[in-house]
Amino acid sequence: MRGELIAVWPESWASIWEPLISSEGIPVDIFCELYRQLSEALLVAPTLEQLADIVDDQDQSREAFKAIAPTDLASERRLVEFFEEAHFIVGDLAGEAIAEFYVLLLTKFIEKYSLRYKLRAPCVLCPTLPGIFSALASDIQKASEGDDHLSSLLNEFDEALRDLRDDTSDGRIKTIIQKQMNLLEAFGATCAGVRSRQLGAICGELKSWPHSALRNSLSNLYGFASDYPGIRHAGSPKGALRSIGMKDLIALSVVLTGFTPYLRDNFDSGAVYWGGKE
Repeated sequence: MRGELIAVWPESWASIWEPLISSEGIPVDIFCELYRQLSEALLVAPTLEQLADIVDDQDQSREAFKAIAPTDLASERRLVEFFEEAHFIVGDLAGEAIAEFYVLLLTKFIEKYSLRYKLRAPCVLCPTLPGIFSALASDIQKASEGDDHLSSLLNEFDEALRDLRDDTSDGRIKTIIQKQMNLLEAFGATCAGVRSRQLGAICGELKSWPHSALRNSLSNLYGFASDYPGIRHAGSPKGALRSIGMKDLIALSVVLTGFTPYLRDNFDSGAVYWGGKE
């Protein structure tokens, strides 16, 4: 699970909205304004006439709000904006104490479902680093689906990583690093203007780098994989300062994954940051 609000939207009724409307001081027509705001997050917005009919009736607005399904919602980002705006609506209609209670309910909801956000006062949903990294990993998966070569290399990398569960030897770790390097090499080769098929040379041909130090960093990591004994080549035993281990696997897997945005022409940074396309 990637921790998106859309995926657990149906659970928000019991976790947030029911406890909220059970509070003393909540106006009975609050869903008129909540639905009006939520309508801006819908994939298919109601017409002005439809919206007016719903928000003019407190019972109808509540039922319409409750009936919204994840597939009715336009995007994760718009839903985030709704939850933030709902805080102001609750505060305006029910007062500061109830608005604070809403924040408490939302905080517990985020924690319960391990969502990809942290709340910043007064009620701002900020994507977390684990959430962004999870979205990046999912984006890599999606990017490989339309290409048999990329898909095959990603599957090989995933299988090698799963095999680590039963074998954490340095040989298995080297295999995983090699498979991930192959995947990065294949992604880089798809970029416009790239003619090389070797990652070190690809780094020099890419135009996506904001600074040469970043380009050199990935090129040097490729040099490490080529020179360290048994990863890509026989390598040089004199260059190995120690045996490779799990610490190296974790560090390199995360770092190499982080370089993939530079190796894709069509990378959508907004979709990864917000957890989905707008």
